[in-house]
Amino acid sequence: EPDLTAAEAGRDAAEEAYTRLASERDRAVARAARLEELREELVARIERWRPAAERHRLAERMAALASGTSSDNQWNMSLTSFVLGERLRAVVDAANERLDHMSAGRYLLRHDLRKTAGSRARSGGGLGLKVADGWTGVDRDPATLSGGESFITSLALALGLADVVTAEAGGAEIGTLFVDEGFGTLDEDTLDDVLDILDGLRDGGRAVGIVSHVGELRTRIPTQLKVAKTRRGSTVVS
Repeated sequence: EPDLTAAEAGRDAAEEAYTRLASERDRAVARAARLEELREELVARIERWRPAAERHRLAERMAALASGTSSDNQWNMSLTSFVLGERLRAVVDAANERLDHMSAGRYLLRHDLRKTAGSRARSGGGLGLKVADGWTGVDRDPATLSGGESFITSLALALGLADVVTAEAGGAEIGTLFVDEGFGTLDEDTLDDVLDILDGLRDGGRAVGIVSHVGELRTRIPTQLKVAKTRRGSTVVS
């Protein structure tokens, strides 16, 4: 004879399991529907974001190029260095007009796109200088110049800078120039060449002041101020 009690218990257990599984199925269906909604929302957001991402990638590339850190930047030169380099090129061209005379035709400056000596920055190009030695045919590092050679090179650059600033300021003159020391490092011929340049500036209407202890300059400079040391400090004596 069938065991109805056991059968009823089995039926009840099956119904309970069915109800539980149906509930889990409904929750799974709801989750699947929600996931589909989220997927569609994500796709829509990605599409809206894509133009901004492209602009960001372009901005990053341009920033890397401008900073000199991009592999596409051949000289590893930042935009700032490029602009300054163009200014330096103009200064070098103006400086060479004087340096050629002061060095008796031996030296000319060359603008070097490579990194300056000792530069550790990745984007250090654009502001380098080399000195072309007409006697040896070799381009030299400025650090190898002697004291006198360094002085006339620095003076030529300073005068070249003044010329460029004057030209870019609509012809507004830099009327006064002071040169502090350095003349003691020059031989007699080079000193004459340098003073010829300074005389030319003075003849052109500029006031040129020279600070020096070189006695020979006294015969070349008509207007002088002599400064002497006293117990109370330095004082103008004549």
